Amino acid sequence: MKSIRLLIIAGSERAGAYSRGLARVAAAAARRDGCEVTEFDLRALALPIYDGDLEHAAGVPATALRLRDALKSHDAMLLVTPEYNGFPTPLVLNAFDWMSRIPATADGGAGLAATTDKPAALLSSSPGPLGGLRAMTLVRQYLQGNFAMIVAPQQYALGRAAEAFDEAGALKDAKAQQMVEHVLAAIGDLATALKAR
Repeated sequence: MKSIRLLIIAGSERAGAYSRGLARVAAAAARRDGCEVTEFDLRALALPIYDGDLEHAAGVPATALRLRDALKSHDAMLLVTPEYNGFPTPLVLNAFDWMSRIPATADGGAGLAATTDKPAALLSSSPGPLGGLRAMTLVRQYLQGNFAMIVAPQQYALGRAAEAFDEAGALKDAKAQQMVEHVLAAIGDLATALKAR
């Protein structure tokens, strides 16, 4: 893949999260290909559940600016989502919802300015056979429709994730590894093309 600055976000930060494991696999592969990778922890932002009254009283939490700034400073984003009852996690949705409320008058600019035309790619994981495909489809719609991100058509859903990793955290199946690398190559090409225009 092309050498880019890649922001990788896992949709769950719980201990043993399959999305976190898949994000690490992707990060290692991207680094091997010469990319500068940042693994971003949404949980560390400690954002409250979005509430308009809270926003009115106290404004957008300062930690939401970290996500905006991370997106601004990277060429592309890879989001790895698990699936909770067929949907992406509240962790992802809440963080992006808060970021969308950062106004243009804020130091560093609006949250949506950081996402508009930003290239993104998607992976998903689930213990079930579909690998989080339903959640990934919704994340694609969410990022494209609400945040004007350019999401690469290439994607990969890792099914049976509970049995997918070895003791070292690597994927057991070589084909699964190849699919992750295929998605990484796609986002590298897309980010490079958008930078050159």
